[in-house]
Amino acid sequence: MKKTLLLVDGSSYLYRAYHAMPDLRNAKGEPTGALYGVISMLRRLQQDYKADYAACVFDAKGKTFRDDMYPLYKGHRPSMPDELAAQIEPIHRAVAALGWPVLTIPGVEADDIIGTLAERATAEDVLTIISTGDKDLAQLVNDHVELVNTMTNERQDIAGVQARFGVRPDQIVDYLMLIGDTVDNIPGVPKVGPKTAVKWLSEHKSVDGLVANAQAIKGVIGDNLRAAIPNFDLTRRLITVKTDCDIPVLAHGLADLTPRPLDREVLLKLYDDYGFRNWLRELSGESERIPTQDSRMAAQPPPAPVQTDYETLLEWSDFDRWMTRLESAELVALDTETTSLDPMLARLVGISLSIEPGVACYIPVGHRGPDQVRQLPREQVLERMRKWLENPAIPKLLHNAKYDAHVFMSEGINLAGITDDTMLQAYVLESHKRVNLQELGQRWLGRTGTTFEDLCGKGARQICFDEVDVDKASHYACEDADFTLQLHRALRPQVALDPGLEAIYKLEIKASRVLTIIERNGVGIDAHVLAMQSHEIGQQLLLLENKAYELAGQPFNLNSPKQLGEILFQRMNLPVIRKTASGAPSTDEDVLSKLARDYPLPELLLEYRGLAKLKSTYTDKLPKMINPATGRVHTRYAQAAVITGRLASSDPNLQNIPVRNPEGRRVRTAFVATKGKIVSADYSQIELRVMAHVSDDENLCRAFELGEDIHRATASEVFGVALADVSAEQRRAAKAINFGLIYGMGEFGLASSLGITRDAAKAYIDRYFARYPGVAAYMDQTRRMAREMGYVETVFGRRLWLPEIRGAKGPRLAAAERAAINAPMQGTAADLIKLAMVAVQEWIESQGLESLMVMQVHDELVFDVPADEVETVVQHLPALMCNVAKLRVPLVADVGVGPNWEQAH
Repeated sequence: MKKTLLLVDGSSYLYRAYHAMPDLRNAKGEPTGALYGVISMLRRLQQDYKADYAACVFDAKGKTFRDDMYPLYKGHRPSMPDELAAQIEPIHRAVAALGWPVLTIPGVEADDIIGTLAERATAEDVLTIISTGDKDLAQLVNDHVELVNTMTNERQDIAGVQARFGVRPDQIVDYLMLIGDTVDNIPGVPKVGPKTAVKWLSEHKSVDGLVANAQAIKGVIGDNLRAAIPNFDLTRRLITVKTDCDIPVLAHGLADLTPRPLDREVLLKLYDDYGFRNWLRELSGESERIPTQDSRMAAQPPPAPVQTDYETLLEWSDFDRWMTRLESAELVALDTETTSLDPMLARLVGISLSIEPGVACYIPVGHRGPDQVRQLPREQVLERMRKWLENPAIPKLLHNAKYDAHVFMSEGINLAGITDDTMLQAYVLESHKRVNLQELGQRWLGRTGTTFEDLCGKGARQICFDEVDVDKASHYACEDADFTLQLHRALRPQVALDPGLEAIYKLEIKASRVLTIIERNGVGIDAHVLAMQSHEIGQQLLLLENKAYELAGQPFNLNSPKQLGEILFQRMNLPVIRKTASGAPSTDEDVLSKLARDYPLPELLLEYRGLAKLKSTYTDKLPKMINPATGRVHTRYAQAAVITGRLASSDPNLQNIPVRNPEGRRVRTAFVATKGKIVSADYSQIELRVMAHVSDDENLCRAFELGEDIHRATASEVFGVALADVSAEQRRAAKAINFGLIYGMGEFGLASSLGITRDAAKAYIDRYFARYPGVAAYMDQTRRMAREMGYVETVFGRRLWLPEIRGAKGPRLAAAERAAINAPMQGTAADLIKLAMVAVQEWIESQGLESLMVMQVHDELVFDVPADEVETVVQHLPALMCNVAKLRVPLVADVGVGPNWEQAH
C-alpha cells in the first residue's frame, strides 16, 4: 500500500484558529483560543489520517527572498495581533508534544517548505496530503498530491481544484497572476476577477497564450491587461511555490518526519496551564481533575459521561422520600412538562427535579390516554409541594425560569427562591449563541439528549406531551433537569470569574421575575377601536389600489413581486436598482424607497405595504389575541435573544408598532387603561446620553448638563452659529448626525439620510468630530478594542460579542465595526431599562400599590394605574428611573398620562 506524507500549513492553521474561536482565556486572563483551535484541528487530523510521515510547517520570523524581490510583498498585512503572538510559543510546544515534527526554516516560507517536501515525496512514490486553507497551494495538486481544507476537512484532488476554482491545478499560478493576491499584496490585472480569469484561461490555456493575443482584448479591461504585462514576470515568481528549497534538518530524508509518540508530561502541564479541563481529564485518566488555570470560556471537549439514576414517582411513598431529599439539598434543578409553548395557556403535565448530576426524578400528573399508568393527582401533588415551591429561602435552579413560573402561577403556585437560570448564565457568557437546553448540552457537556421531536414527532403528526408514554416522558424530563444542574456547575463559575458578568447576571435574574409579572399583567385592548381602524384602513387600501392601477395603466396584483416587477421595470421602464438571487429585479422596501424619490408609483406602493402590514399584524390580529380568561393581551418577552441585551417582544410584537405615521399611532389608542389611566415613562435620548458618558466629550457632556436641546446644540457646534440662530434645516441635519453616528453611520449613509452629496456629508461629519473630538476618539478606540477582544462591553459590564469583527472583510467588516460602536450604547440603554424595571416593581410592591406595569417597549415603561394612584406614580417614576445609575450626564425620564397609550406617550 502506498505510503502517505501528511503536511500541515501551520501558519494557515494558527490564523484561522485565532479568527474562528471566541475570546477564550484561562483564569490568569491569558488568551487560549488559537492554541485550542490548533490543537483541536491537529487531533482531528491524527484521527482521520494515519500517515507514515508528517510535519507541521510554520513561517519563520524575518524576510524571505520574495521580500527582496518585491519590497511591497505582504505590505498590506497588519502586524500579528499581540494576543495571537502570545500563543505562538505554546502552539509550537503543543504541536511537538502531540507527536508532530515541527519545521521552521529562516528565510523560507512555509508554502515553499511544503512544496519542496511534496516534490520529494512524489519522487519517492509517497502520496502527499496537505492540510491548509491557502488557495496558493492548489498549484501543487497532481496525481500524487491532494489538499484537505483546514476547516471543512474536504479533500481536493485535481478534479476538486477544477471544481473549486474553474481551472486546473497547473493553471493556478496563471489564475492568481490575473486576479492578484490582496492578502500578499501581489498585483493582478485591474478589474479582473475570478470569472474573467477563468474565461481567459479557458480560451487561451495560459497567461502566455493570453499575452500573445492581448491586442484582441477590447475595452478598458484589454487596456488594463496590456498595462499589466510588464509585471507578469515578477508576479509569476512571487506566486509560484518553490519545490527545491534546502531543508537541512532532513538528514535522512522523509524518515526524519516519522510521527513521534505523545509527550504526555508536556501535554498534561500545558492542558493544566491553559485550562483545557477535558483534555486534561482524558489524558490523565482522572475524571474529576480540574486544571489549576481552568478556562474562562466553554469551547472545551466533552467531559466523561455521567451515570444516570432517573426515577418515575408513581407512589406517595416515593414522592415523600424525594421531598425529604429536596429539603436537605443545597440546590435543586426544577423543570416542568406542559401542553403548550404559550406559558399563559400551558397546563402542567409533569414536574422533574435533579439534586446531583445523574440523579433526577419525574412526577407525572397530567398524562392522558387509555394506556397511561396511574399517576399521582395533580392538585394533591401541588398542594404537598406548595410550601417548598413558594419558599423564597430554598434556592432553585431552572432553565428559562420565566416560563415555568407562569406554568405554576396558572396552577395557583407562586414559585419563589429562583436563584439561578442556566439560560441566562449562557446568555451572559455568550450572547451571540443560541441558549436552548439541547444546544447548551452539546456545547458545554458534550451530550445530546432526547429532543422534543424525538418524543412527539413533527408537523401534522406531532402529538401533545400529555399523550406521550410516561416511561419515555420520564427519561426526557429527568434528562432536562439533570442537564440543567450539570450546566449550572459548568456555567456558574465562569460567570462568577468576571465581576461585570456577575453583576449583569444578577440583574437578569431580577429582570426575569419582573418580566414574568409584566407578561402576567397583560395590557387592556379596545377591540371595538381596532375594528373601526381595520375598516378604515381597508377603505384606504382600496383607494390606493385603484390609484396604483391608474399610475400603472392597468390592474395588477400589488402583492405579487413578479407582477410588480413587470409593471415597474418592463412596462414603465424604471431603473433596476438591485436583483434577487434568481436574477429578477428586486422590489423590496429598500429598492422602492430609492425609486420613490423620483417616481410616484413606488411611493404609493410603500404606503400601501405599510398600511397592509399594519392591518394584518395589528388591527386585524390584536383582537384575536385577547386572552379569554383575562380579557387582556399578554405579549412574551424573549430575554436571551438579542446580543445587546434588549428584549424581543412577540405574540404580539409590541415593539414594532409604527409611530412615524398617524395610522400607526392610532393603533396605540386601542391600548387602554382598565384601572384608571395609562402612565408612560420614557428615558429621554438615552443612547446619546450614553455616548456622552462613554466618550467623556467635554462639549457633548456640557450640552446635556445644561439641559440644552442636544440637536440644536450640535447644530450650533457643527455650523458655527449661535443657539438662537440655528435653523430648522440645520437642526434636522444635526439630529441625523447625532443619531447616525451612534449607529456607526458613515458619509454615504448620512448623505442618503439628508439627501445631500457625499462631499457635503463628509464636511458635516468632519465638523462634528472637530467639535466633539472625544466621540471620534471613542469610536477609534472601540473599533480597535473590538478587533483585539472580539467583543465590546456596556457601562455595566455586559459583554457584547461580535463574531464578524475578526476575519471578515469589506461590507461584513464595516457592519461589524458599526455594531461595535452602537452596541455599548444600545446595550447600556438595555441595562438601564432593566434596572429601572426592577427598581419600579420593587417600589410598587413595597408601597402596596395596585398599579400594574403592563409593557416595556425599548426605553419606555407603561403602567395601568388606578385614578387614586396616578399622582403618586407620576411623582416618583422619574426619580426611580433616573437614580438606578449615575452617568457623567444626568438621566431624564419623561412621564405622560392619558386614557390610552398614545395619549400618555
